[in-house]
Amino acid sequence: MATYDVNTAAIAHARRLIEARQYVLGSDWRQMQHDADAENAFLAKHSWEDYAVWFLGLAEGVDDETKARHAFAYGDLRRVHRSGLIACVYRASQWRHKKGELAAHGLLQQLDSLAGIT
Repeated sequence: MATYDVNTAAIAHARRLIEARQYVLGSDWRQMQHDADAENAFLAKHSWEDYAVWFLGLAEGVDDETKARHAFAYGDLRRVHRSGLIACVYRASQWRHKKGELAAHGLLQQLDSLAGIT
């Protein structure tokens, strides 16, 4: 099983987006998460650093400028998706990445609080 570091730049990016109300509350994450074509289009116009902030986890021992390095997507490369954060909580928990699970949970709590979800 792969091991992951928490991507602190991604957490900060997600927090800024949430504070700016750049989020989607009701979406089907299976339909909204970016696929390889969307990622390639994004990378054609942005840096790997810009790409990395859309993933809460970074695989240990993998080159920075590869898609394999990035795990736990939480947004659509424009906005945070509540369903994406929920998926991150579950996947990180499933893969026994406790720090990633807690990071995603904290972002979810921030989003819910700001959006008035109780």
